[in-house]
Amino acid sequence: MKLTILNVAYPLAAVRPDTAGGAEQIVARLDAALVAAGHRSLVVACESSSVAGELIATPRPGNVLDDETQRKAQEQHRIAIEAVLRRRRVDLIHFHGVDFDRYLPPPGPPVLATLHMPLAWYSPRALSPDRPKTDLHCVSRSQQRAALPGTAFLPPIENGVEVDSLALQIRKRRFAFALGRICPEKGLHLAIDAARRAKTPLLLAGQLFPYPDHARYFREALAPRLEGEGVRLLGPIDFERKRRLLTAARCLLVPSLAAETSSLVAMEALACGTPVIAFRVGALPEIIEEGQSGFLVDSVEEMAEAIEAVETIDPRHCREIARERFSASMMAARYLALYERLARS
Repeated sequence: MKLTILNVAYPLAAVRPDTAGGAEQIVARLDAALVAAGHRSLVVACESSSVAGELIATPRPGNVLDDETQRKAQEQHRIAIEAVLRRRRVDLIHFHGVDFDRYLPPPGPPVLATLHMPLAWYSPRALSPDRPKTDLHCVSRSQQRAALPGTAFLPPIENGVEVDSLALQIRKRRFAFALGRICPEKGLHLAIDAARRAKTPLLLAGQLFPYPDHARYFREALAPRLEGEGVRLLGPIDFERKRRLLTAARCLLVPSLAAETSSLVAMEALACGTPVIAFRVGALPEIIEEGQSGFLVDSVEEMAEAIEAVETIDPRHCREIARERFSASMMAARYLALYERLARS
């Protein structure tokens, strides 16, 4: 059964395999999987996106990502979706944005909405849509357990990463690594504190998006800690550099302060044979096997102690866990099977 699937990304973030956003990486992988399987893939995403199927581009946001910019971008998404549905026969629409309820179309093709963010970040209308044939699901068991009793979600589908593409044989070095969006909830300033406490060099990589609160976080919490030796901020990095750094790193630090619904970078680190040290929040305890693929900690002090203990973790075991549990091909197969079932309903 050949399907036409319309994936709709968050309006303010570009879809590319090496983009900073986890949801956008998942859109890119699903788009590529659809094309490889012989289906028709349409993607509504902002300009500068790069997809394997057909891109329906909406105007790129301005230099400041404030509420007005977001409102305009949502309206452009709504117009683009309506135009596609007028011209094309679409078997299913798959939404990925935290604000998807703002551009949800009228009754028509089945809709699947993947909830990539903590459930508290969604509006009540998004979590209980009154549109017929509209299904929601989470990306981890811990995320789904946070739902209100009686919430009707499909079973979770865990995210996946390109395990085989991440395989690289280079020797380990002494530095710790942290990678993520530069924003308050990722807690990168705490990675600096832990690495300094452990007297371990730290490389930081990530993108600073022009949200006002992100800029304030960088200015007030991160920039002052970059002064002095032992810490280097690399900025955004591409896939090849990420692969080399993740493989060479002594460990990956994930000091997230939000209840992470998943962690692509933790999965990528394991695929590279690198143990992960993370705060015990959200889905991270589902990803990290304590003492086997990394350590779960509750403070900066414990994170520093874990940095000193990572030599006990076997890189080969980390890679085995990634192959068995976090393969992007397994994730894509689950989504494609779900697409076919919902398209027939």
